[in-house]
Amino acid sequence: MMACVKKKMPFLLSVQHDVLSGLGRLFYVISPAETSFEKVEDVPDFVNKAIPYFVVFLIVEVAVLHLQGKALPRHNDGLSSISAGILSLLPVLLAKNIEKIPYIWVWSDWSLYRLSWHSSVTWWLCMLGVDFCYYWVHRLSHEVNFMWAAHQVHHSSEDYNLTTALRQSVLQRYVSWMLYLPLAFFIPPSICVVHLQFNVLYQFWIHTECVKTLGPLEWVLNTPSHHRVHHGRNRYCIDKNYGGTLIIWDRIFGTFEGERDDDTVVYGLVHPLNSWDPIYTQLSHWRHMADTVRRLPGLRNKMAVFVNGPGWAPGKPRLGETSDIPDVHSPVLKYDKTCRSVWISIYAWIHFVGALVVYEIVAACRQDISYFHLCLGALFVFWTFTSLGHLYECRKFAPHFELFRCVTYLIVDYYVRHTDLVNVTSDTWVTSAVGSCVCDILWLSHLLSGAVWFVR
Repeated sequence: MMACVKKKMPFLLSVQHDVLSGLGRLFYVISPAETSFEKVEDVPDFVNKAIPYFVVFLIVEVAVLHLQGKALPRHNDGLSSISAGILSLLPVLLAKNIEKIPYIWVWSDWSLYRLSWHSSVTWWLCMLGVDFCYYWVHRLSHEVNFMWAAHQVHHSSEDYNLTTALRQSVLQRYVSWMLYLPLAFFIPPSICVVHLQFNVLYQFWIHTECVKTLGPLEWVLNTPSHHRVHHGRNRYCIDKNYGGTLIIWDRIFGTFEGERDDDTVVYGLVHPLNSWDPIYTQLSHWRHMADTVRRLPGLRNKMAVFVNGPGWAPGKPRLGETSDIPDVHSPVLKYDKTCRSVWISIYAWIHFVGALVVYEIVAACRQDISYFHLCLGALFVFWTFTSLGHLYECRKFAPHFELFRCVTYLIVDYYVRHTDLVNVTSDTWVTSAVGSCVCDILWLSHLLSGAVWFVR
């Protein structure tokens, strides 16, 4: 008995270390020695590794909110937020992180002084450098209209919980990479990639109302309280608290604002989105900019629409007038259009989970399948999220759209299963009996769903 326990001890200690390390990465409590790498390709996908922690934290948050007597996350808003998060990953699935290429080029050909990749000094300097650059990326994403068009996706939820942290823009990464380039003159690309991920992970847990304050840490760190202000549309909240991990940059540059007990934060956009459609969520502000450009006279005004603030208009300051912002105070009526049928909600979440499984299958097999099949999987995920959004909004064409989606899935599934175009050799859960069973369940769920919508 003791011999058996002794044999298992190294394994158990290894698992314990992995679990605690994964948890520490969410709070930036990590060892420089364990997270320094020589090459970019050696850097793990820490964000993907954190997904199980995201799920656990989401469940824990619901329990804590219930015990605190606070409002629970809404199922329609939560589905919309997580959908946006998965959609933001699809471009990375279909193409390499092209935003890394300019950084590597500057480091290779234009670096002024190459800091050592295995030095703890380099690690800490990069941590501060990435957070400093993030502050300006974030600030400009609120003050420059074409950058706001991408970033507004993250602010479009009228709730504030951990699902809101996952509500991300498909285009954000392609308009922000250039502001990190100054680091390439000194910081190795591999270390920068590490801290870009940790900066993102840290900001997950601060999207919650469960934690009121963190005492003296509020002076240095970005906290749930500070970030609640950032997500507010009260006048005192607008364009405040841009920090990622540290709040010191806001204190230095005059953009800090503390949470007020006498004016509860109202979350969301100044002009609420009022939609669960993922396409509209991602592109609504781009359409608004296009309409504004068509309406305004003169080339100078048309160009100013893209580079000035979202609230700008001819004759006004670059960032617009505070008096133009609606003076909102809690409580407010949130957009909550949804099918009242409990079965529709259950149906939506079943197929939502199914789409997540398809995404995981495609991501796990991306090295073994053709680019065509990779695009096919991404298209299915995108189509599913769009269709479920239409169902939640009770659009007249939604049942027909969903029937067409289910039938298309069955046809494509038959095509994939009965051809040799997909030859998965990777040792993943997809190739196991469990993976086969999951695929069969997906097929059955779409068959039954298609039959139901056809009968209706």
